[in-house]
Amino acid sequence: MKESYGTLSETINGLKKEGYTLDFNIRQECLVCSRTNTVLSPDDFEIDKVYRFEGMSNPDDQAILYAISSPKFEVKGVLVNGYGISADDTTDEMIEKLKMHHEQ
Repeated sequence: MKESYGTLSETINGLKKEGYTLDFNIRQECLVCSRTNTVLSPDDFEIDKVYRFEGMSNPDDQAILYAISSPKFEVKGVLVNGYGISADDTTDEMIEKLKMHHEQ
């Protein structure tokens, strides 16, 4: 997995080529891929890599991209979260849980 692919879209495309093909969203206390109906609790996945993107011309373009895998379910995918002004409180709370889960 590369340290940098370039832009957010280039990184998503690069990760897809590496097998991170699902698009995850946060729902309450879990990650969900609506395309495959995959639901992952914090115990079911790992954060393999984190990429941060700063908006050059617009602060609202700030984002964090998480490369996520679940050996238990044999899936890989990405989760995109805004930060700064555009941050989603629910997403930030879940990511904090993920950080704590990852450190244990």
